[in-house]
Amino acid sequence: MRLYFSPTSPYVRKVMIVLHETGQLGEVELVTASGTPLAPAEALLGKNPLTKVPALERDDGPTLFDSRVICAYLDARAGGGLYGSGDGRWDSLTLEALADGVLDAALLMTYEGRLRPEDKRWDSWTEAQWDKIGRACAALESRWLSHLSGRLDIGQIAVACALSYVDFRHAARDWRSAAPGLDAWHREFESRAAMIATRPPPE
Repeated sequence: MRLYFSPTSPYVRKVMIVLHETGQLGEVELVTASGTPLAPAEALLGKNPLTKVPALERDDGPTLFDSRVICAYLDARAGGGLYGSGDGRWDSLTLEALADGVLDAALLMTYEGRLRPEDKRWDSWTEAQWDKIGRACAALESRWLSHLSGRLDIGQIAVACALSYVDFRHAARDWRSAAPGLDAWHREFESRAAMIATRPPPE
């Protein structure tokens, strides 16, 4: 298998952590394919029509794309149990969706600051994205801490990647002061070997 990736993509990081946690890292060739919405990665042409990472090229089937699809495939392939069972499965999937919403909002903030011409930036729109992140953190603090502290699952991995990306790109903003329990959980989770191994390089 070949994973088309960017070392700073939080969606790629989710996949990399699943590879680490399920013992499949050695079975995947990593192919750098960095790009932006304005300059798509040429290496992905013909692999993913959306030209986004991650994309997982398989030897026995079509290329998979979208981190949620790839993570579910890798977990099923390894029998990792990261998606739970019974009603708990829906909690894991809901947490993953919430975390990916945080990533979407944080990435849009990043693009607004880096790609949009300064005279065309919309501060109110950027703040609306941050408000989504704040509401998500409040929900994680009030509703999801017991789940986050339980058996490792895809929800925990996704939330950790999302919060770490917010720190990586938007360190000047403070999500932690309003969510001390989530802050403590995240600091502990970041000490996992898979999190340490997948930290994005400094820029």
